[in-house]
Amino acid sequence: MAAGTKDDGPAIGIDLGTTYSCVAVWRPVHQRVEVIANDQGNLTTPSCVAFTETWRLIGDAAMNQAAMNPVNTVFGRSGRPMIVVKYRGEEKQFAAEEISSMELVKMRETAEAYLGTTVKDAVITVPVYFNDSQRPLLQKQL
Repeated sequence: MAAGTKDDGPAIGIDLGTTYSCVAVWRPVHQRVEVIANDQGNLTTPSCVAFTETWRLIGDAAMNQAAMNPVNTVFGRSGRPMIVVKYRGEEKQFAAEEISSMELVKMRETAEAYLGTTVKDAVITVPVYFNDSQRPLLQKQL
């Protein structure tokens, strides 16, 4: 997502939290910010990613299967440890910012589905533990 002009369509705001995340859009007609509901109708989405043999699940879907698949479910991560999961029959390693970027892509897709247009611009808040080297890595993932 890069800076654009007014004609590029709506910009969104994403609050990437350690427990929950949400996405919102400025509605100039109504002069207010509107928080966008996810595909489950919730205004917040669990900051959670899970891996099964065939799928990568994000948000509510990931949390709903966490009790059955705790080893391959990631939430509440912090710092810079590598996260090891089994995905598609292989052991995969992800850094925290890679997991967070998966959540950001999901937030953007939620906004695009709601708005019916491509979103090219976003303001993103990141967890406080993200340092100066992690922020650019997160942007690169988008």
